[in-house]
Amino acid sequence: MTLTTASAVPAPPAGAPAGIGRHGALRAFVNRGGLRDWFSTMMLIALIAGFTIATPRFLTVGNAQVILEQSVVLAVAAFGATLVIIAGSIDLSVGSVVGVTAVVTALAVNEVGVVLGVSLAVLVGAAAGLVNGAVFSYWRIPSFIVTLGMLTALRGVVLGITAGSPTVIRDRGFVDALNGRTFGISHSVLVALLVGAVAYLLLERLAFGREVKAIGSGERVARLSGIRVDRAKLLVFVVAGVLAAVAGVLLAARSRVGDPTQGIGLELQVIAAVVIGGTPLTGGIGRVWGTAIGAITIGVLSNGLNILGVEAYWQEIVTGLVLVVAVFLTIDRNKIGIIK
Repeated sequence: MTLTTASAVPAPPAGAPAGIGRHGALRAFVNRGGLRDWFSTMMLIALIAGFTIATPRFLTVGNAQVILEQSVVLAVAAFGATLVIIAGSIDLSVGSVVGVTAVVTALAVNEVGVVLGVSLAVLVGAAAGLVNGAVFSYWRIPSFIVTLGMLTALRGVVLGITAGSPTVIRDRGFVDALNGRTFGISHSVLVALLVGAVAYLLLERLAFGREVKAIGSGERVARLSGIRVDRAKLLVFVVAGVLAAVAGVLLAARSRVGDPTQGIGLELQVIAAVVIGGTPLTGGIGRVWGTAIGAITIGVLSNGLNILGVEAYWQEIVTGLVLVVAVFLTIDRNKIGIIK
């Protein structure tokens, strides 16, 4: 009598990750953050390729310069928001801070000169961040509520100081200094690169960055390990306010005006840039360079759709869908919780 035995299933190679099979490799790639790290780059490449095929007007040196210059304000504001989100919080007031500091820049530059005007705008941004951080950290009010209140309050302030009218910047030297070019690169782009480098150093090379990541990963554990959590969270919002103010200064110079409508809705684009760049809303992890790519991706998307003549409302719909997909693909599924 002949015995029939089942075919033996070959054992996985030594050291191979558990679960590798028909779909195991893909699951491992997603769960270990591979998709989160590369999503923004893959999307950017896909958009560039798609728009290049769709229209020959897209892939030109001049259009690339336009995209970079249009992405500057978003990128600078998003660098500060990256720190906030990595810390496990959220800042909905960033668009209003950018708007009010753009108006302050225009008014102050006209009255007291460039140096004092820009300094005053940065101080206003720092003060807004200080209030956000203090109320959130020491009064234990959720950052969502605190910054939503600041968003509304600053909109009232900017309408009050402008009476709803725009202020044209009369100092052409200030405008030309930030909009000029060196070796074909806009000075505003160089400012954004400098701000990005500073944000990178804060996050990756200083103890402050390690504290921010630790707080986002687990606030209770961070406290037990000796981190001054409240102080760190306060500083995160102050830095975010300062960078939003820098973005406001750049916006005023680019538009040559301080307008009370500037920055409306920018907070959603900022969050989109951060999330597309691979920083999940659950906090604890994230990269500044990813946020830069996320901001450029949104700039490419907007620019390409404009060239193709797509209506503005469709652009908003597409951007919203991209944000939802980015959240779904990049969220840390091992740490899904409530944003503090």
